[in-house]
Amino acid sequence: MRKVGLFLLVLCFVPAGFAQELSGLLADLTHPHDYVLNRVSSWDRTGGNADMRHIAAGETFTVLEESGPGVITHVWITIASPENAHLKKLVLRMYWDKEPTPSVEAPIGDFFGLGLGDYFTYQSLPLAVGSIKALNSFFPMPFQKMARITVTNEGKLPVDAFYFNIDYRKYKSSLPADTLYFHAQYRQATPNHGWTNQWMGNGDSLVDMKPNLTGEDNYVWLEATGRGHYVGVTMSVLQNQDQWWGEGDDMFFIDGEKLPTITGTGSEDYFLGAWDFGDKPFAYELFGAPVKGDEVAGSRSSVYRFHLDSPIPFTKSIRATIEHGHANHRSDNYFSVAYWYQTEPHAPFPALPPVEQRLPKLYPVGGPGNAGK
Repeated sequence: MRKVGLFLLVLCFVPAGFAQELSGLLADLTHPHDYVLNRVSSWDRTGGNADMRHIAAGETFTVLEESGPGVITHVWITIASPENAHLKKLVLRMYWDKEPTPSVEAPIGDFFGLGLGDYFTYQSLPLAVGSIKALNSFFPMPFQKMARITVTNEGKLPVDAFYFNIDYRKYKSSLPADTLYFHAQYRQATPNHGWTNQWMGNGDSLVDMKPNLTGEDNYVWLEATGRGHYVGVTMSVLQNQDQWWGEGDDMFFIDGEKLPTITGTGSEDYFLGAWDFGDKPFAYELFGAPVKGDEVAGSRSSVYRFHLDSPIPFTKSIRATIEHGHANHRSDNYFSVAYWYQTEPHAPFPALPPVEQRLPKLYPVGGPGNAGK
């Protein structure tokens, strides 16, 4: 059976750390490969040094359109734009095998884990933002017939310079019939309406003892139908209220189960930190909190968790969720992108909110630190 090296490497990753992963990559160098490595990039076709593209306001620019079979192994993008929050205003979409709706749809910053419209650097195994403003994805993205990637400028100003390098493996024969397709879906809740604002602390008995066994009103990272596996999420939080934004349990509902198949113990626990993430940001291969705000209204945090060690399989459907505060008592703003692989066709995505609704801002929700009602 033909080997699709990086695709199998990432999806079958074992949790022994980066050193073992690197040794696996090096060991793979001793085996012959039956692909041709191609690159689609913004290089200057005249031979000059103007290696960028301009994207006018309102324009949809086709970054890549290539026939298969192939596997995209790396996406690198960097952007020069005078527009404030252009990371929230440029929309990235990816289509596989001439499908009518995208399998990937997200503001470009959110896709790379920058969910609040600002740049910061971090390193994980599938995603990284290098110094400075270098957006990288190493998710393997297979396609049998055709791959198309577009970027739409929903801002009011043109993008002065959009640079990109996209590497993909081109194969002579079809990929294995059971190959799953990469998907990524953006969601937000601004605000995540809590069921009460009559609390002074997260530990108040009013909220701390309220049960939530069914995931009612949880924030939803992903709802999908088909067969596949969930591989992770990036999420950013803008606090509308004081104190720790977490205290929310993750809950995964697999194949139509009414009660969660998987239930966690708290937001920082799901993202593999502890105790409100402490006082310092951190970023590792599979988990991190590269932005860690103070526990007051207006603070910003960004977190990620990738299940490359054990993707969460589903045969019919999946609903991946997390509470916003214990039993959903808090009313902060959440922005997220879920990543998964599945068979096609995929279920319809939620409509992408318009630009103005995607921009992070505080809302008058009441409660500690908020002047709302």
